[in-house]
Amino acid sequence: MQRRSFLAAGVAGAGLAWAGAAQAQQAAAEGDIVLGQTGILNGPLGAPIRVVLAGAQLAFDAVNAQGGVNGRKVKMVSLDDDLSPEKAVANYEKLLGEHRAFAFFCCVGSATTAAAAKVLTQSGAPMVGGYAVSDSARDKAGGAAYFVRATFAREAQALVQHLTTIGVNRIAVAALDNPGGAEVVRLVEAALATHQLQAVTSVAVKGDASTAAAAGKTLADSKAQAVIMYLGGTVGGEVMKATAAAGGRSTMFYGMSIVPGDVTAKLVGNQTSGLAISQVVPYPWSDADAQTRDYRQLAERSQVPVGYLSFEGYVNGLVMVEALKRTGRELTRPRLHAALKAMRMRVAGMDVDFTGSGNTGSRFIEMVRVTQDGKFLR
Repeated sequence: MQRRSFLAAGVAGAGLAWAGAAQAQQAAAEGDIVLGQTGILNGPLGAPIRVVLAGAQLAFDAVNAQGGVNGRKVKMVSLDDDLSPEKAVANYEKLLGEHRAFAFFCCVGSATTAAAAKVLTQSGAPMVGGYAVSDSARDKAGGAAYFVRATFAREAQALVQHLTTIGVNRIAVAALDNPGGAEVVRLVEAALATHQLQAVTSVAVKGDASTAAAAGKTLADSKAQAVIMYLGGTVGGEVMKATAAAGGRSTMFYGMSIVPGDVTAKLVGNQTSGLAISQVVPYPWSDADAQTRDYRQLAERSQVPVGYLSFEGYVNGLVMVEALKRTGRELTRPRLHAALKAMRMRVAGMDVDFTGSGNTGSRFIEMVRVTQDGKFLR
């Protein structure tokens, strides 16, 4: 099976030309079912996003090979927004108007999703399976977006609970220097407060890792026993290396799910005492679940790296495909919304349920350690 390459294009000013097309496309246009995607696709933060999207494409390629959804193939069109809210909004409009997107899938970022909430609501196009979207941005997109992965509040609570259970009470936080990162810091602080604890320090790190050295020194100087990281791409590894170089070699690191554990561990090697990640999808190497086995076979055949990033994309893709199937042959946005709001399914060993009052389908969290060579141990 050939892996489909993603369409990337520059942002062009679309104005509000999408509005008329959006109204006309309450029913999907003839031909392929187009899913629009916008997110950061380049640089340190873009590399893992491309892996997530490659995993999703496995699910779409598999259903397309079987004739598609009710005879129509699923096509994903991706545009790079560099995590800029202005570029993201322009991309949403371009995807609606020029590319005639019927719905959105796996869009990335907190500030970008919050900025696009009005476009989503006005167009009526659902967005499914957003990645690295803060809890407050999810709330702003309420009624328009459906998130598969557990909330960051739940991740923060699980991490703090784990650390306090093993006797760790000097905990620091390292997060991306953006609105999503700032919110995660507040969520971790709230989780610590339930255990009558405070963060010993918190550092904001630029997405290009240019402030990693300074952040590492601050973390080392804090004498934190453990650092909770909300750092994508290679940024977490750079912070870990900088902390060790500044004298914090014994510091333990616990990443939230956006931290690519394999990439980070290989970058750091044996320079620190260890890394664990709170994962929001089940173990990709399990032999107990048929869909997980299917995923690995598809990934190996298409040369997509097997791991949590691509598996999350695949799981999101399965949810999107199932929602389209449940919508039926009369493919309209209101019907897709109705199918999503009624959706309760088990996928790859975890439960996804959008029938409650919120717009997050899963509560699944599993703590996994990462070896120095980038392998995961449950």
